[in-house]
Amino acid sequence: MPKVCDDIMASLNELIEMAEGKETGAIIHKRTVADLDTFTPQQIKAVRTGTGMTQKTFAACIGVSVKSIEAWEGGRSHPDGPARRILGLMKTNPHFAEEMGILLSQ
Repeated sequence: MPKVCDDIMASLNELIEMAEGKETGAIIHKRTVADLDTFTPQQIKAVRTGTGMTQKTFAACIGVSVKSIEAWEGGRSHPDGPARRILGLMKTNPHFAEEMGILLSQ
């Protein structure tokens, strides 16, 4: 049996033991996910300009259309969950797109 299968079986057996209340020695880490930020049109534009990107480049980095960026910045629509997460990352770190290899230097 391949090693990966052995690892999966060992993990499953450990989970069964945990469910049965047996001490397994496993360390369980609880994690909390940060809330999604909400953005006003002005904040979206500030995030974009803080990155030094045009609407076209910003849209390509986030994976949406230029029309979406225009609508967000104009207050006609709002970004959805994944876009809000990326906006939050870019707000915190204006160089996020470069650091993650999304925005490439030429």
